[in-house]
Amino acid sequence: MSGDDPRSDAERGHAENRRLASPGDRFGARLQRRSSAAALQAQLVEQETRNLAEALDRVVADGSVAQAAATVIAARRRFITGSGKSFAYASLLATDLSAGLSQVTLVDGAVVRPLDILSEVRETDVLVAVSLRRYRRETVVMADRFRAAGGTVVGVTDADGAPLAAIADEVIVVPTDSASYADSPTAVAAVLHLLATLTTASAKGARRRLAERDRLSRELGIYT
Repeated sequence: MSGDDPRSDAERGHAENRRLASPGDRFGARLQRRSSAAALQAQLVEQETRNLAEALDRVVADGSVAQAAATVIAARRRFITGSGKSFAYASLLATDLSAGLSQVTLVDGAVVRPLDILSEVRETDVLVAVSLRRYRRETVVMADRFRAAGGTVVGVTDADGAPLAAIADEVIVVPTDSASYADSPTAVAAVLHLLATLTTASAKGARRRLAERDRLSRELGIYT
């Protein structure tokens, strides 16, 4: 403990990380002081390791990923969305899910637009929305409208108080604390990998789909 602060070191660290809301804030607080590359590397590796362990412990304890996987499997159509940096995570999840499941659509805002999806939401549809700070308005609005239209929303976000957490039917919270100017991507990628694996492992026809994709990849000469 520090002084009269009753919080643990981890809790104080989370609070400080939330206070530094932008990359500019975090750069000024963490990287302006002169430090050797070796010292900075060691600090970053230590924080990433600690954050990854905390994130995985949390989702195992609260069962949020296992529940989300069951929801995605049960859906007839699965939509994945995210904006800004979060779109990269959404794309990763959509790519992994589409290998073993049918009816997986990445809402990219260009080829597939939110308007196209929101105009025909069904009760059997699920939207997996990734929204990490600074929270992009379009993702939060789409999730809100999707749920209002009768679909189920699974939110992947970085704090219990994030905007998406108040909207989603199910929430996966992944801490992104980092020693860098950028919030950590490590635990987010790991948790989405876990979600994709649990979902695909339980999906009917996943083995057949994966085998057929392998056959087609060879036939089309996709890989060197």
